[in-house]
Amino acid sequence: MVAITYDIEIPSAVPAAKMFKAMVLDADTLVPKIMPQAIKSVEILEGDGGVGTVKIIHFGEGSHYKSAKHRVDAIDEDNLTHTYSIIEGDALAGALESITYHTKIVPTEDGGSICKNRSIYNTKGDVEISEEKIKEGKEKAMAMFKAIEAYVQSNPDC
Repeated sequence: MVAITYDIEIPSAVPAAKMFKAMVLDADTLVPKIMPQAIKSVEILEGDGGVGTVKIIHFGEGSHYKSAKHRVDAIDEDNLTHTYSIIEGDALAGALESITYHTKIVPTEDGGSICKNRSIYNTKGDVEISEEKIKEGKEKAMAMFKAIEAYVQSNPDC
């Protein structure tokens, strides 16, 4: 197994706690509402939303994939961190054991935040992931972040 890691940092004018709430705590209902072409629905299979919770993500018609099962590995509301892993589904494309995402929302001096995201692709055997696939993953993460940010900015009471 080979682990391929990439990091991305995205600045935002939205305060860190508000961005964490939208991106992590409210994501299961918020993302299907604002990006139904990407994510149709999220269903909890086991757990209460905390560590160990297993969810199935049903992708929207704009996705190449049908579904993915993911597990919440860690969540810390005080430090604004969240870790989860995709553990099953066609999003792994038969080439990956899992994908783990570590997210930390860091406050900035101007009242905004920076979303720091590390993605770790755990391949099966010696499978290689192309730079194009990594770039595609970064672009999708950026698009989702920007959609959530725009929603929060236009709905300050959320």
